[in-house]
This record gives sequence, C-alpha cells and structure tokens, in this order.
Amino acid sequence: MSVPFPDAWYLILSSRLIPDLDGGYTISTLARAQQMADAGAPALLLTVDPASEHAHAEHRAEFVRRGAAAASEVFRNLFDEAVGPDGGAAGWLREAARPGEADPSLDYRSVAAGTVDLPNVVDPHWHLSTAPVVVRGAAGTALGVIDGFGALYRAWLTHVVAGLRAEIDRPIVLICESRQLGELIVDWDDPDARILHTVHTIHLEPPFTADAPINSLWERWLAVAPRFDAVLWPTARQRDDVRARFGDDRVDVVAPHGIPKPDGGALVDEGPVVVMGRVAPGKRVDHAIRAFARVVAERPGARLELWGAGPSREALAELIADLGLGDAVALRGVTHDPGAVLDSAAVYLTTSAFEGQGLALGEALAHGVPAVAYDIRYGPRDLLADGGGILVPDGDEDALAAALTRVLGDAALRRRLGTEARAAAEALRPERAMHTLAAAAAEALSRPTRR
Repeated sequence: MSVPFPDAWYLILSSRLIPDLDGGYTISTLARAQQMADAGAPALLLTVDPASEHAHAEHRAEFVRRGAAAASEVFRNLFDEAVGPDGGAAGWLREAARPGEADPSLDYRSVAAGTVDLPNVVDPHWHLSTAPVVVRGAAGTALGVIDGFGALYRAWLTHVVAGLRAEIDRPIVLICESRQLGELIVDWDDPDARILHTVHTIHLEPPFTADAPINSLWERWLAVAPRFDAVLWPTARQRDDVRARFGDDRVDVVAPHGIPKPDGGALVDEGPVVVMGRVAPGKRVDHAIRAFARVVAERPGARLELWGAGPSREALAELIADLGLGDAVALRGVTHDPGAVLDSAAVYLTTSAFEGQGLALGEALAHGVPAVAYDIRYGPRDLLADGGGILVPDGDEDALAAALTRVLGDAALRRRLGTEARAAAEALRPERAMHTLAAAAAEALSRPTRR
C-alpha cells in the first residue's frame, strides 16, 4: 500500500498502550501505526504512563508477538527516557526544571528509577494540575520542579522532536489519541508541528440522543478543539451532531478507523451468533442473552457465543443459568484471533448502548458476516447504511430477537446480507483510511498552525 503522505515526521501520542486494556482504543491506535507504516509513513508511538521500563518492554514484546506492532523500536515512553546516563534525571528533564520544591500538602510517588516524583492529585481533572513535579539527580537530590503534567509532557515532546530534526529537519505531524493529552499539548509552542486529534468514543451522556447532556470530560476538550489542526471523527453522524450543536469552527474530517480485508472467509450456515467486545455494562450483553431466549424458543438449535472479558461476566453467567440457556449460550472469554471467531459465525450481534465507530462490527462486515445491531450513536447506522445487516430500535429486545430469528432462518437473506457486508466494509479499507489521513496532514501542513 503506497499513499502520498507529506514528507514529515509522524508521531502518535497515546496515554498508554497495554495488551488487553482499553479495548478498541488500544487496537485502533496500534492499527493506525501499522497501516501508516505499510503506507510509507512510519510513526513513532509515544506514551506517557509511568510504569516501569521493564513493564513497557514486556508490553511491546507482546504486541510484536501478536502482530499488532512491527517492532519494539516504534515505541517510546516519557518515563523510560527520564533517566540519564548517570542514573539521575536526563538532560531534557534538567533543562525543563526550574528552582522549586514539592507541594507539602500533597503526597508524591517516585517513578523512573527515582528521577521523578509525581504529585498525587485526587481530582478527576488531575491532568490539568500545575502541582510541581520534582526532578532528582543521581544521589536523589532535588534539582528543581516542572509545573504540572502538561509542562512535563510538552517538555518531552520538545525533546523527542529535537532529536528527530537533528537527524532530518522535517515538519512534525502529531496524531493525538487521547482527549486529556490533547487538552495539555494544545499549548505546545512548536510552530512547525501540526496536531491531528482523533476521536474514539461518544461525547454524550445517557440517553445518548443528539441533545443529551455532554460528558463532562468532553466539555473542556470541545472548547479547545478549534485549536487542533484537524479533528478526525470516526463517523459522519457524530461529526454532524457536533457541528449542529457546537458550530463548525473546527477542521472536522470524517476518518473511520481502517479495517483490513481478511483472506478467505465464507458464509457459514450452521455457525453461532457471535458477540465480541468488553463484557461491561455499556455493552448490554444481558440484552443479547434475554433476546436469545426468545430465539431459542423458535429455533432450538441456535447458539450464542459471547467473546470478551470484563466486570459483567459473573452477572451474565448467572443470567444464562437463570434462563436455562446453558446449552445455547457460552461465555468464551478473550480471543486473540477474532478473525477465526468471525469466520465461524453465522451472524454478528451488537447490543452496545453507545460506540465510537464499532470496530468489531466493522471486522464482522469485512468477514462477510451478516449483522444485527441496535440503532445507537455511533457506528451501526453509518456502517450498515448500504446494507450488510439489520438495524433494530435501540433497546427493543423483542425486535432484536425477531431480527435474529429471521436472519438465522433465511439462508437467502444471509447470503444477500453477507455480500452486502463485504461491500460495506470497502469503505473501511486501510488504503482509504490512509488516503484520508494523508490528505488531512497535507491540508494541515499547507497553512499555519491553528494553535
């Protein structure tokens, strides 16, 4: 795959990347980096979580083992790079520090082999605190402080970029994958860096209607979003909802996450209905189980497989037992081969209360698996606009059961929906995703930064 990306250094900034944590966020962030590399625009994956260097190395090795990353060298972490050759703070940290002391009213924790003391700010908006971060030398002596997490993160970005430019002087395109980080780096004063900010999830609170309350974590981000050089929305519907409610003073780009087309795969007539994703309240897997009790009453041989892990597993197991569905519904746990699961499925089912894009649904379409989905914000309506599945009213378990029974009982309908599913998935091909990203980068670089 060759895509005309502008000549630039590409960075992908994420809060953390840990195997089997943060669900679709981690999967899509790693996939974006892999697809950029395949398109001829390799990116560095930058993280700021303060785990140990050993833990970071293990995470990276696991991603490489799974094929989710090409090599460990594409990852860099702030706290891995906080330690200098003498065992004290690295040079960039020393340069960023000013004279000062810890805040005596706060507890601190030591990280990065004792070179950094982070304040423990007990506040949902902790990342905005300017509480002093203490920088220490090799003997543990305090060398000074940095004013908060934002200043720390921006100092590291400046250090990373300086090293890249010393190698080849190019502009910087930074793809920010985290709203909290976006709020902090929007004040980064590098005039030759452009920030493209991605979106991974919904901005609304229940009942998730267009006029529903805004999630408090989004309010501040939406206020600064016009300063990013582009905002990449996973669906047109979310972009349109935001523009209708908050205006169009951002550079808004519809940029779905790319999903590769699998090799092979064929329609399965006798396979199970499959649900894939985190087993958590927002996924409403209990709806799938209760609806399936109605399906089994009509089609006694039908089977439902629930793939994923999470806090709802025990409650779901009890529900399966209470409904007498032990022979029809199975909690399968985590899979590291979702393609194989989808290739065995007759129907894909999603009952989420909300999504960003719906990565698993997109994967199901790419595998030609007919889908049944609640019509929620956001994802299913966009993905199934040209066919490939059946949308039912949000929360209507009777309609869900009826749609599943209909698809399972009609081979001709399954074949038609399977063909439509593959066609619908063409819009999610990585080549398209990369062309969209390259165009957004080129447009951003063609004008002064909006910061």
